[in-house]
Amino acid sequence: MTDSHRPSGEYPMYPSYGNGEAAYPPPPAYEPAQQNAGAPDWPAPEPAPAPAPERRVKRPFALLAAVAIAAAAVGGGTATLLGELADGGTAGSASGGVVSGTTVSQSSAGTVSGVAAAVAPAIVEISAKSSAGDATGSGVVITSDGEIVTNNHVISGASQIEVALSTGRTYTADVVGTDPDKDLALIKLQDASGLKTASLGDSSAVEVGDQVVAIGSPEGLTGTVTSGIVSALDRDVTVAKDDDSSGQGQQQQQGSGNWPFEFGGQQFNGDTGTSKTTYKALQTDASLNPGNSGGALINMNGEIIGINSAMYSPSSSSASGSSAAGSVGLGFAIPVDTVKADLDTLRAGDGS
Repeated sequence: MTDSHRPSGEYPMYPSYGNGEAAYPPPPAYEPAQQNAGAPDWPAPEPAPAPAPERRVKRPFALLAAVAIAAAAVGGGTATLLGELADGGTAGSASGGVVSGTTVSQSSAGTVSGVAAAVAPAIVEISAKSSAGDATGSGVVITSDGEIVTNNHVISGASQIEVALSTGRTYTADVVGTDPDKDLALIKLQDASGLKTASLGDSSAVEVGDQVVAIGSPEGLTGTVTSGIVSALDRDVTVAKDDDSSGQGQQQQQGSGNWPFEFGGQQFNGDTGTSKTTYKALQTDASLNPGNSGGALINMNGEIIGINSAMYSPSSSSASGSSAAGSVGLGFAIPVDTVKADLDTLRAGDGS
């Protein structure tokens, strides 16, 4: 049977020109022309090794990526080394930097001395004069132009407020706003600028056992530093709400050493009076004394986690006129998250 009579779908084993003559081997027109004589009729294709340089360029990047991944798994130190190599070694030394969000140097982070050196310049002594007498407390500078957070009971009823910085420079201050329900107040220095400020931390991250530092002016001793731990969370503490007719609010900071508050249904350090408020507090065994009120409770990164507001002095219930024995490791601070949530109210003067 000839090719022209093959059934549909059947094909010859070799191609045919239709006359029965096989077309194998291929026609001369498809043969390479004179491979061994003279120049070819068209440009020769690129030699096989040509892609090799591209492969050689890609391999170091792939290798570097693999090394970087391995370094990340091994640890931050190796990754840092790779970073320094990548930027020609221009990365700064960690020991010369500061902990993010604070002014504590990396080399002294986690030490009481490092925290004290970084934060003490932002803690002030507050002297308030009123008809009930003179009171001394502490405060925390939160803006460079002189906004200061303190306790309401430190400045309640004051007719004149003087503030001394850690440098010894003094300013007159005005009350911006108060929130007696939270025992918080915001005052502002007159004509101040370029002040050292404190960093407000996150009290929700605080855990029992965390090491802390307290800075304030107990008994007028400016810049006193003590340390301890967070002893408990969410303690219900009741303090005098404002300066009533007996001057109880101001009496907390006077020379008698009284710092009255209620805890667990009992009164400590005297009578809180008829006007009082209760808040959730951080408990600490860092030594607090009259004058620490309004000062800072600080974590080991140099961040404010609380405003010191009450302490227990066991001898304060003794004979009238006797001075307090001082701290026995039972102090309380208003959590800084409460402070941050209240700042708009204080700045607006809504609670005054």
